Amino acid sequence: MAETKPQTVQDLTLVVQTLLQQMQGKFQTVSDQIIGRTDDMSSRTVDLEKNITDLMTEAGVEELDGENKNPATQKS
Repeated sequence: MAETKPQTVQDLTLVVQTLLQQMQGKFQTVSDQIIGRTDDMSSRTVDLEKNITDLMTEAGVEELDGENKNPATQKS
């Protein structure tokens, strides 16, 4: 950006438009990075859940569903 001060309303308008475009570009870049990280975390969460399920299956632990999710409340 030019180091000189804007001399007219048109100059000021151009400076403001340029700044807004730069800010929008930076915002879009950060937004894309956040979305990319969110997608990556979502994928990792799915993988983690699958790995836990696989480990539970290998260990012979049955998945608890519905009302019986809390083992302490299960009746023998």
